Amino acid sequence: MPKMTAAMAAAMVLEKEGVVQAFGVPGAAINPLYAALRERQSVTHILARHVEGASHMAEGYTRAKAGNIGVCIGTSGPGGTDMITGLYSAQADSIAILCITGQAPRARLHKEDFQAVDISSIAKPLTKMATTVLEPGLVPRVFQQAFHLMRSGRPGPVLIDLPIDVQQAEIEFDIDTYEPLPAFKSAVSRRQAEKAIDMLMAADKPLIVAGGGIFNADASDLLVEFAELTGVPVIPTLMGWGCIPDDHRLMAGMVGLQTSHRYGNASLLASDFVMGIGNRWANRHTGSIDTYTKGRKFVHVDIEPTQIGRIFTPDYGVVSDARVALEQFILIVKERQAAGKAKDFSEWAARCEERKRLMGRKTHYTETPIRPMRVYEEMNAAFPRDTIYVSTIGLSQIAAGQFLRVYGPRQWINCGQAGPLGWTIPAALGVVAADSTRTVVGIAGDYDFQFLIEELAVGAQFSLPYVQVLVNNSYLGLIRQSQRGFNMDYQVQLSFDNQNVSDPTLKPYGVDHLMVVEGLGCKALRVTDPEKIQSALQQAQSMAREFRVPVVVEIILERVTNISMGTEIDKVNEFEAIECLHPEGPQGLERAGLLE
Repeated sequence: MPKMTAAMAAAMVLEKEGVVQAFGVPGAAINPLYAALRERQSVTHILARHVEGASHMAEGYTRAKAGNIGVCIGTSGPGGTDMITGLYSAQADSIAILCITGQAPRARLHKEDFQAVDISSIAKPLTKMATTVLEPGLVPRVFQQAFHLMRSGRPGPVLIDLPIDVQQAEIEFDIDTYEPLPAFKSAVSRRQAEKAIDMLMAADKPLIVAGGGIFNADASDLLVEFAELTGVPVIPTLMGWGCIPDDHRLMAGMVGLQTSHRYGNASLLASDFVMGIGNRWANRHTGSIDTYTKGRKFVHVDIEPTQIGRIFTPDYGVVSDARVALEQFILIVKERQAAGKAKDFSEWAARCEERKRLMGRKTHYTETPIRPMRVYEEMNAAFPRDTIYVSTIGLSQIAAGQFLRVYGPRQWINCGQAGPLGWTIPAALGVVAADSTRTVVGIAGDYDFQFLIEELAVGAQFSLPYVQVLVNNSYLGLIRQSQRGFNMDYQVQLSFDNQNVSDPTLKPYGVDHLMVVEGLGCKALRVTDPEKIQSALQQAQSMAREFRVPVVVEIILERVTNISMGTEIDKVNEFEAIECLHPEGPQGLERAGLLE
């Protein structure tokens, strides 16, 4: 039996499990693993500037392409604790990432050794498995189990903590006969699938709500086929956005309190049946459950048994991988169509399409300082159809959800549940590392941008080009808008009189982002005229291709804009102008039965 260090066995297992890319920050306690990776030369490594940044790069890498598992590596102590936010974000959105940390020697774990912390206990609530490996011979099998868990059922993160003496110990291990364990996926039965289709066919105004589980199952093609076969309109969740193209006739819009469309909310409220597939009924999507569920029946399909009934009890629940379920649903519908027993939903679908055509929000503002809605209008025009957008939280993300257009799977990369500030830049770098063939565009407000701004240097060092759109109002905009309910504007202004800024119009905005960006080795443009946004975005794409670095386009916005949102899906506050294309105005929508 071949002999090797446990660290070398771990490196070889990573190879066998298909890992080709890792992100991390080396340190004394994890150096044996780095030595093995250096010797093997089979896993490319990108050096982050902050270990939290490495965890978000791993997230972006996983989210960008089906089958990817991002790997992030850190040393002991703060190396692990810095990655906790990434583990939380991955766990919340069902994203598989592997976090590997170094640890103090086993004999020192209980002696308050330098940078010795019980990271596995800290990470346990945020992972599918978190373990400190105390026996060298277990190392390859713990890694095997980690990949099996990450790929089985609801995907999620795993943390493996390796004491330095465990890494250095010699073990016997035969990598030549190693095989990854087959992943377990729950599967709908024929009887369950027939009942779900029976309920769908009994409805008059059904909708499909498609969540991020569609992407985890790599089932966007089947989702579109199922929608077209039945004629049932689709409501993507924020995590499922792109599973059906925005310009598809059956894409009925997004629903929710913030990242939603007026027509999407209106169609949901007019429906009498909802089939949720691979979604979790997040509160920003539903608002209050009473309003969301009133007057309609629900079927919920999810790979994780404990997701069904977690938020509310559906009329029928199915535990299944989304792809397996859709395959069964399509088969049954085709059989019923052949027998002349399928229902025609074309009239209902046409009503949803009519709402989409008539109920919009205004975007073409010409004022200076620039209004944020105009930014997204120009982005839609400037970037290719297959652009991948990356965003995290705040008014910039909410406005993107309302005004951007997304046309394919995994073209909207977003941390939906955790929403940590600073996520956008490292996640975008992870996306570029996974797919350098397409245009990648990050979307960030100034506070999100400043949180992990140092990671731009990673993009410069490792030639990871993308366009970072920075909308700057020098405010914590979403929190400022929330503070309206408390009649205050407190500790949310980022503005100050920057003594180093010569332009008097920019001095109140505080940080000179262009100086910082260029100091980190990247390129930057600034826009203050709405008529010049599109040309700047096009120039940034050319610069990214030419210089192979991130290019930041800073767009100076008006300081205060309230973006549409509300406390209920039937009570969204439209602070700004809406576009009603019905010839009789909003009253015409109501008389036509489009508002119910």
